[in-house]
Amino acid sequence: MTIARWTPPVSPTRQEQFLLKRLDRVRKLLGFLRLHRHELFDEAFQAELATMYRSTGAGKAARPPALMAMAMLVQGYLGMSDAEMIELTVVDLRVQMVLGCLGAEAPPFSQGALQEFRERLIAADLDRRLLERTVALAKRSQAFDYRKLPTTLRVAIDSSPLEGAGRVEDTFNLLAHAARNVVQCAAGVLGWPYERVCTQAGIPLLNASSIKRALDIDWNDVGQKAEAIKTFARQLDALQGWIAHQLPAEVAEPPLKTSLETLVQIRTQDLEPDPTGGARIRDGVATDRRVSIEDPEMHHGRKTKSKRFNGFKRHIATDVDRGLILACALTSANRPEREATPSLTADLTRQGLEVDQLLIDRGYINSTLVDDVLRRRGQIVCKPWTSQNGRHFPKSAFRLNLRDRTIECPAGHVQRVSFGTVVTFDPDACDPCALRPHCTTAAFGHGRSVAIAENEPLQHRLRTQIQTAAGRQALRARTMIEHKLAHISQRQGNDARYIGIRKNTFDLRRASAIQNLETLHLAEVQSGKAA
Repeated sequence: MTIARWTPPVSPTRQEQFLLKRLDRVRKLLGFLRLHRHELFDEAFQAELATMYRSTGAGKAARPPALMAMAMLVQGYLGMSDAEMIELTVVDLRVQMVLGCLGAEAPPFSQGALQEFRERLIAADLDRRLLERTVALAKRSQAFDYRKLPTTLRVAIDSSPLEGAGRVEDTFNLLAHAARNVVQCAAGVLGWPYERVCTQAGIPLLNASSIKRALDIDWNDVGQKAEAIKTFARQLDALQGWIAHQLPAEVAEPPLKTSLETLVQIRTQDLEPDPTGGARIRDGVATDRRVSIEDPEMHHGRKTKSKRFNGFKRHIATDVDRGLILACALTSANRPEREATPSLTADLTRQGLEVDQLLIDRGYINSTLVDDVLRRRGQIVCKPWTSQNGRHFPKSAFRLNLRDRTIECPAGHVQRVSFGTVVTFDPDACDPCALRPHCTTAAFGHGRSVAIAENEPLQHRLRTQIQTAAGRQALRARTMIEHKLAHISQRQGNDARYIGIRKNTFDLRRASAIQNLETLHLAEVQSGKAA
């Protein structure tokens, strides 16, 4: 099947010229999209978008993919739901102008078609290409004065939190939610009412509207709370045993299999055997603890030591000198920043980009991207790790000789070092040392120890760098990515729009593409004023 191309007129009509003038103050990007839509969605890119329909067939006559992609950009820019976006295609002349359907009395596509297109775009991984197209459009533009820009590529990377869309629940409610899903699946298979399954399976607590209401205890009483979890755990055992006996074949097939696995996962992560019998709530938080039934990819994360969030981290890589977002990625909130760099690096490589100067915070310092930049003799700009040792000598008081791989203490004693280890000075030298009270609190017979990082040569270079005016000036260039993250946060919001990493990655890429288009539009305006 041949997929139709989107071929709206290039030159604005008289009515469109009138609308473009009205967009001089508000919703300016809609005017920019109207004037540059034929460049953003050229024939080559439209052919790429058409490939989404070749393997599965288009079903009904598919609307031009470029039209649908433009609608998604407009939707993201205006912050509208699918239903609201469909209405705007009829009642908003500005939206009609961008989509090339000015004066239409019926929507050019349905809400279902918009959702289906989004799913196809994600499945084909072409939302990445949409972001790349905005970068390519900026490169071809005359808005940037490349004579004033460096020929090397400076890239800054940073992250910000994104609260997940799934409901976060405590242990009791999380277990109850998972168990209710199991009961509902079993009721559907058997054709029984929900209440009958609860009664027959030996878990009457789930017949109440709330598990805590059913337990009806003083939740400030530690003893009552401990007995409540034992009671609930016994009923969960009864449910799982009854399901295995009543539905032995169905437990191996979704959706019952999936619901049971979720229940087992929640029990394993949140409960542990009680030495006195039964089960109790686990002491401490399990690694990769699941916090939501709806979204299994959500996890606990920390913005600071005292501020926690539940969801994801969004990462962006930005061209420092042009202000363009080159790549972005999403990870679970509990994953270290360095785990986002393989995805970012792959996106940069696809665009044929090599980073000459990488500006990062310390969370990315152990990433593979840092190794790649150093291997090509690029520059890393980052604050070094600082050692704190109270009133005693910090690590910086020790003289580290990287060439000879030795370290000299303030008293002049020298030890050999190896990267990625902890060096300990000889107790025979430390015990009688006059500087010992200022150096260590270790007991006599134990010498002062100093941790040597695996990337100690890089850390040494960063410590030297920050002591110079030029080095501190280079660090200040990172502020631009903080502004970009603020813009993304304002556009995308701090709460996830979708469930799961992949769909929210799409939303992040869309927000980044829109941000790039606004950056390009501003550059065009400024270059026009300068001219």
